[in-house]
Amino acid sequence: MRFYTKQHQFYCGVDLHTRSMYVCILDQAGEILLHRNLPAEPEAFLSAIKAYREDIVVCAECMFSWYWLADLCQRENIPFVLGHALYMRAIHGGKAKNDRIDSHKIAALLKAGLIPQAYVYPREMRATRDLLRRRNYLMRRRADLLAHIQNTNGQYNLPPFGKKIAYRSHRSGVAEQFSDPDVSMSVSADLELIDHYDRLLQTIELHVLKSAKHHDPHALYLLQTVHGIGKVLSLVILYEVHDVSRFPTVGDFVSYCRLVACARESAGKQHGTSGRKIGNMHLKWAFSEAAVIFLRANPLGMKYKQRLEHRYGKSKALSILAHRLGRAVYFMLTRERAFDMKQFLNS
Repeated sequence: MRFYTKQHQFYCGVDLHTRSMYVCILDQAGEILLHRNLPAEPEAFLSAIKAYREDIVVCAECMFSWYWLADLCQRENIPFVLGHALYMRAIHGGKAKNDRIDSHKIAALLKAGLIPQAYVYPREMRATRDLLRRRNYLMRRRADLLAHIQNTNGQYNLPPFGKKIAYRSHRSGVAEQFSDPDVSMSVSADLELIDHYDRLLQTIELHVLKSAKHHDPHALYLLQTVHGIGKVLSLVILYEVHDVSRFPTVGDFVSYCRLVACARESAGKQHGTSGRKIGNMHLKWAFSEAAVIFLRANPLGMKYKQRLEHRYGKSKALSILAHRLGRAVYFMLTRERAFDMKQFLNS
């Protein structure tokens, strides 16, 4: 957890919503200079802080509408801090809660150097990252449709399809296997939607790939040298990490990727783990997928997994493999070296 500890003359806490924002400005003595509900508009915000712009820092909680405020502060050369929503909730929880109280608490935490920071993702790559996240959402919906067809086939105790219907060439005649016209229509609707998703996903992937090559083609190449990390996973990792130098150590990186379990200890005794949902869920998914694909057509990788199973047990082997792939990616990006299978397997 990183806190913002720089000193300023004025501290501005913003409880931000889609159409409104409650603004609180404190001085160094902690006195409230402004405490007002405003429309969530750039002109209204700049007008409210005009008298304090000489040395002010602005802080808002990390929620879905922070983009415009961060971009506005960057454009106007105003320091902006994005607060980690989960950590902030733990720090400033109280009995009473409303916008007025929350904005004052944000400003007070900012002044005290107790704002846990979230990463302010740069505007230049943010839209592409969000498009890639949308692509993954659409892919999951496509997977739901394929699962529904398979479940329907099992529901009526029909023979297996024999081929993977994820491929378009294998989907011919699937709906006709169901004798009931209503069931056939249901499966046909699924197949039609899957065809639409296939075309849409291909278009999105080509668009994102062009953007990625424009931003950092070398990092994209390095990521794809890892067995199991292809076009889509390399894009996810590239855009979710953005700049690997923001992680001082490999431990910080794998923690952000949710690849480690943090122990809960008190009085020298362990009480399980914590923080499983703190970090980047998209990187967690990417490295978990990479660990599974790493084993495909990879005899050396299978032997490595068997070694892990023998030492740690079957249930933990894949998690450890994902963790070690995360470590390997960190060192690859920091040292700008391609993946070395021999070095990885001997680690």
